[in-house]
Amino acid sequence: MTAPSDIDHGWAGSRRLLRLLRDLMKAGGSSQERLDKVVDLIAQHIVAEVCSIYAMRSGEMLELFASKGLKPAAVHMTRLRVNEGLVGLIAAQARPVALADAQGHPNFAYRPETGEEVYHSLMGVPIMRSGRVLGVLVVQNRTQRNYGEEEVEALETVAMVLAELLAGDRLLERPAGSGGAESDLMPARLSGITLNRGLAIGVAVPHHRGIVISQVVAENPDAERERLDTAMGEMRDALDAMLARQEVARAGEHREVLETYRMFADDRGWRRRMHDAVRGGLTAEASVQKVQNETRARMASIKDPYLRARLADLDDLGNRLLHHLLGLEEKRREDLPEDMVLIANDLGPAELLDYDQNRLRGVVLEQGAPTSHVAIVARALQIPMIGRCEGIATQAGEGEPIIVDGETGQVLLRPSASVRAGFQDSIASKKRQQEAYRAVRDLPAVTQDNQNVTLLINAGLMIDLTHLDDAGAEGIGLYRTEVPFMIRDSFPGVETQADIYRRILEHAGDKPVVFRTLDVGGDKLLPYWRGSHEDNPAMGWRAIRIGLDRPALLRQQLRALLRAAAGRDLYVKFPMISDVAEFSAAQALLQREMDRETALGGALPKAVRVGTMLEVPALALQLQQLLPLCDFLSLGSNDMLQFLFAADRSNPRLARRYDPLSPAMLSLVRDIAAQCAAQGVPFTVCGEMAGDPLEAMALLGCGVRRLSMTPSAVGPVKTMVRGLDSAALSDAINQFLTLPDHSIREPLRSYAIERNIAI
Repeated sequence: MTAPSDIDHGWAGSRRLLRLLRDLMKAGGSSQERLDKVVDLIAQHIVAEVCSIYAMRSGEMLELFASKGLKPAAVHMTRLRVNEGLVGLIAAQARPVALADAQGHPNFAYRPETGEEVYHSLMGVPIMRSGRVLGVLVVQNRTQRNYGEEEVEALETVAMVLAELLAGDRLLERPAGSGGAESDLMPARLSGITLNRGLAIGVAVPHHRGIVISQVVAENPDAERERLDTAMGEMRDALDAMLARQEVARAGEHREVLETYRMFADDRGWRRRMHDAVRGGLTAEASVQKVQNETRARMASIKDPYLRARLADLDDLGNRLLHHLLGLEEKRREDLPEDMVLIANDLGPAELLDYDQNRLRGVVLEQGAPTSHVAIVARALQIPMIGRCEGIATQAGEGEPIIVDGETGQVLLRPSASVRAGFQDSIASKKRQQEAYRAVRDLPAVTQDNQNVTLLINAGLMIDLTHLDDAGAEGIGLYRTEVPFMIRDSFPGVETQADIYRRILEHAGDKPVVFRTLDVGGDKLLPYWRGSHEDNPAMGWRAIRIGLDRPALLRQQLRALLRAAAGRDLYVKFPMISDVAEFSAAQALLQREMDRETALGGALPKAVRVGTMLEVPALALQLQQLLPLCDFLSLGSNDMLQFLFAADRSNPRLARRYDPLSPAMLSLVRDIAAQCAAQGVPFTVCGEMAGDPLEAMALLGCGVRRLSMTPSAVGPVKTMVRGLDSAALSDAINQFLTLPDHSIREPLRSYAIERNIAI
């Protein structure tokens, strides 16, 4: 069949079809009857022999819901998984497909019950709303018809109208749970990842954007363009007012990410694509949504977690712009519950600020990442947040009780009264513990037998430094310099870096800050730096290996550190050093930068102390050669453990297989501590071991006297330190390490309990 479709006549034909669809969907009858009429109407207007609507069901299954042309028996019988067949491919990629010979495509899946073997050409588009694929709209013809771009765009427009018209119809919505209504009311436990620690109890409040587009095709493109530009100006003014609010006005990474977010609103490419869509015949709001859908489809195939996290920022901006175009008012703050836990697929950083911080107890996201902008803002506002919690958006009903356990990354839906009471007790207990820890904040970390222990904190954001004094720590034992690199869209120059490091030093005052040079690669990717695929990135091209292979990057960072620390003490350590030659090469680059600054007449730090991270077992066998060259040594317990046991710590099957309190790990630590003490080189343990009271206790028994941990761990560890006798502990550890056990955890725990040591 080669007759031109009504849609081929341009947007006038589209508008006629869309008006007919709207009238039809407003008519009476069951949902099924209306869908049957919809496919018939679309088939007539585009002169297609087949028009079908597939709806997304639970379990990522696409079900044939209505069809004109396929066998009636196939309706509600034919099902395809996402990425199965051409329909599944369209849903998986959220992109249109137009093929003259559909059966020749490798993804073609034959379903005998449909009778579609006689149809050769196929055009299909996703039915999308708010970034979610609700289904797929497909047309087919017997002849090998070449569908043009205009036909594809017209069918996309029809799909947009279908999505909006059917958004309130339960027919195209996934069930809230896999079971019936009774099972939906049962308690449920979901897992995710912690984006910000803390406990919260409240009621679920889904993040509804409340956007329904009633008009898609523009009657007057010039007027739509003017509406779009006016709304853009209003949105920018509103964002400027938000940035001026007291809770976000202070300096820090959260402020920087909000300013970066504000810059997205001025992106020329974004505005140009929307203007192009208006010129194509769409209304201003339909143009915004079209660009949103295209952006989501492009970003869906990107694996980089940072770049995928930027999609939430762009989504937030698009929805914010739609609110201005449609004149929608945000839900009034006084209408929200006093104890609310926000539920969303994802959030932009400014969306979080739309909610009353006095009522917001926690946030749970289907997506999200530790480096996402919204996570950084949540940390600044001290809001517990869990991300990558699959199913939360569909399983959490509005107003239902919910518990957010940011300590373990767990979410409890509809918890029983006893569970809720237990968590309330935990929150009250935590408050009492915090009060007890505050009581020892200004007391020295000294054991019962007068052994001094230095307690430091790990940091990676300016917001972390606010806890330096609150925790009662003596300095920063590990400042992860890569975090500011990861929240930017381009590599920061020397002066930008120097400004960051200068603010850190000023905030720390007279307390030391140990800067670890850029540790990227592996699972920490920069959005503007594309690396090649590695089968084992943790042991691949990362950290100092990148710095020595790309010395300009490392030299720029060292130059910035030297300038920032002018007149102060500077502590620098290099990550992932595997042999002494690498450390010497890194030292040489630092010396070159010091010589360069001197030649330029710049001011140098008062003293420069250089050390290394000890994460690779090979370096532990070279301490005799290494220690005379370095000023201090830091053990990275996380990496050392996984390399020592050849166990990927990100593999859930191996997560608890090898214990940090294994005799092998502790014997290694004891040997390193002894050699450092003999050479007079300060030795610090960073990583999770240092912040767990029981594991920190084992480290002290192995001779370690410097620990660097998360700020919240300082109080518990200091309390433990002040209650033990280090000499007796060392004797006990030496005895435990002679046992042929997998771990000394249980005997050490019993030892602490018998002596009333707080662990």
